[in-house]
Amino acid sequence: MLFKKLIRTVGRYKAQFISMIIMVALGIGIFLGFNIEWKTLEVNVAKAFEDTGFADYRIMNERGFSAADVEAIEKIEGVTAASRFLSVTVPRKESDDLLALTITENPAVSGFKVIEGEAYDSEDAEGLWISERYAKENDLSVGDTFTMVYKNIEFSGPIRGLVKSGEYLICLLQEGQLMPDYQKNGFVYISPAYMKRVIGITFYPQINVRSDLDKDTMIAKAEEALGKTYMVVDKELVTSYSEAHGEMEEGKTMAALLPVIFLAIAVLTMITTMHRISISEKTQIGTLKSLGFKDRRILRHYTTYGVFIGLIGTAIGVGLGFLIGYMFVNPHSVMGDYMDMEHWELHMPLYSIAVIVAINIFLILTTMYSVASMMKGTAAEALKPYAPKAMRRMWIENKKAWKNLSFATKWNIRDILRHKSRSFMTVFGIVSCMLILIASFGINDTLNSFIDDFFEKSMCYQNKITLDIEQASNADVDALIEKYDADWCAELGIQIGDNAYSMQVYSLDHGYYQFVKGHGEYISLPEDGVLICERIARKENLKVGDTVSVSVYGTSEKYDLKVVDIAKSISESIMLSKSYADNIGMNYQVNELFTNVMEVEDSPFISSSQSKQTVVDTFNSFIYIMFLMIAMLVIIAVILGVVVLYNLGIMSYAERYRELATLKVVGFKDRHISRILIDQNIWMTVLGVALGIPAGVGILKILLVMLAGDYELSLTITFTTYLISILLTFGVSFFVGLMVSRKNKKIDMVEALKVAE
Repeated sequence: MLFKKLIRTVGRYKAQFISMIIMVALGIGIFLGFNIEWKTLEVNVAKAFEDTGFADYRIMNERGFSAADVEAIEKIEGVTAASRFLSVTVPRKESDDLLALTITENPAVSGFKVIEGEAYDSEDAEGLWISERYAKENDLSVGDTFTMVYKNIEFSGPIRGLVKSGEYLICLLQEGQLMPDYQKNGFVYISPAYMKRVIGITFYPQINVRSDLDKDTMIAKAEEALGKTYMVVDKELVTSYSEAHGEMEEGKTMAALLPVIFLAIAVLTMITTMHRISISEKTQIGTLKSLGFKDRRILRHYTTYGVFIGLIGTAIGVGLGFLIGYMFVNPHSVMGDYMDMEHWELHMPLYSIAVIVAINIFLILTTMYSVASMMKGTAAEALKPYAPKAMRRMWIENKKAWKNLSFATKWNIRDILRHKSRSFMTVFGIVSCMLILIASFGINDTLNSFIDDFFEKSMCYQNKITLDIEQASNADVDALIEKYDADWCAELGIQIGDNAYSMQVYSLDHGYYQFVKGHGEYISLPEDGVLICERIARKENLKVGDTVSVSVYGTSEKYDLKVVDIAKSISESIMLSKSYADNIGMNYQVNELFTNVMEVEDSPFISSSQSKQTVVDTFNSFIYIMFLMIAMLVIIAVILGVVVLYNLGIMSYAERYRELATLKVVGFKDRHISRILIDQNIWMTVLGVALGIPAGVGILKILLVMLAGDYELSLTITFTTYLISILLTFGVSFFVGLMVSRKNKKIDMVEALKVAE
């Protein structure tokens, strides 16, 4: 009997049950999907690093290390393994492709994993082990002959294996490159025996170390072991590690922020809806009690509804979550274009299971509480229809202005205040919808302004030429500057305290580069000091007028620089003019030219050239995953608005059924009643929009700080964003109000008014 009643009840309140299932599914799906995204990266990236022996530290010495040096490092307590290491960027013969030619003495440190072909042989003086991703993009196979050129020396041989390496998980070989191009960039490992055969000597400017020691301890012990101070770089500064973990942190931020909104709406929708269904079922509960059903049996019966909603919503939500996770993290996604990993299995954090279980328990408890409140007293008392609390006369009703209000306005004000929980949920749903729209479109506006500021207007050149500073003399560089009528930059690696940054010396006679102060605002290089980027200013607690001491990598040179202004920068940089650098006696070597000449001739002094459009295109690819998230969030925001407002509208209609019937009896036409209902929706929407705009701006500020702090973005929200967000929200509200108001035609006045008082 009770099972049949369950089926009938679900059919009677199908709109409410469907809306609750959708909200639970959306809440769990968004929450789980965003958590799957970062957890999948965390697990698979860690596996890629472990499988290939990714190094924790890199000890640098431009003059090279001896075998005795690496043995001394290996003896340090806390060091698992160490290896001398070399990586240089070289071109493929008769091509503009660039590859990282790499050698490690110990394949367990900064090595690789063979995906196809022969295992690594350190005594093989002929073979190459090449990036599997690059090989596939260029139709290369095991056994093919591959040739690279470095300083007029050819490195040629058969491809022994196709491999993946944690060192090149994100393969960025050119300065300023934001997105890997696996068709033109890759890596090749050769053995120490191969290097000795081709060059005749062995030279390793790096010792890569695997160790759990903290950085300060590692530096101290390395200095003690080697008897000299060398630059020690931890994995945090290596592109593959820092960028991969940056993606994970961004994913965690998104998972901790936006999905919580959906979960909150799902829970609040469940509470409100189940309470209203329980009120509507009060007479039915009384009937069951009068027929002899025990309270426990009735409670168990109605609790089944919560279980039913939770299980179906969870099943759909889990499926949706894994679908969302797969959309963003799979070998064919934008993330797959960014990272070169072997494994892409989906994973979710364990606490996600706990959250899902907690939500279901909460739904069941909510149902139990709502029904229990309707079962109080005897069967006769339970049979009485639910009577809302009597409203007290409001203070505004004593004012003269109240008398001038229309009947519809008075009726709506009283209804809103009489049903506060429903009114709150309506406003909350609209605020959430508006908040997500503003934040989502605002990210798009901010990224567009970033592209405009940094690429369209800051980069005033058309082509950037990277020089081979090991080949080019000062005279060669001067000749190239004159030939291409170029401005130039000299980049140096520097250290402030324990932190590594870059320092750039510019000569900008043609104005091919501008420095961004704020959105649409640019500043010139000072003649009596330096510009520092916002991140350095924040990390080092620097302000205008301070003096900052920097040490240049690979030298004993130190400089005290005066901070004249703070600018925005893509990289963590200190920027200064040629004249200021010359005045303080700084040593530098030009390594980049900026020109409007598009055709760059082959030269032994030029390692590569990169057009401005290529940089813009790579950045667009880099942020495409964020645009996908924006599109998904906008769609979900609209669905959220429709489901929440429709559910609440149906609840409101059911609660006011007798009142609406009374209005029809006294002569109100259907269109007049519809106008009253739509007016109330519009009021709620206006309030929700007014609260949602600042909430959306606030969420966007948090997202920019936590998601995109590395790009020093300036928050930008255009008028179009506000207009589209408002129109979408009002459109959803009006559409739902119209759908609900059409039900007025189905009101049976006689049946509605003969219900027992």
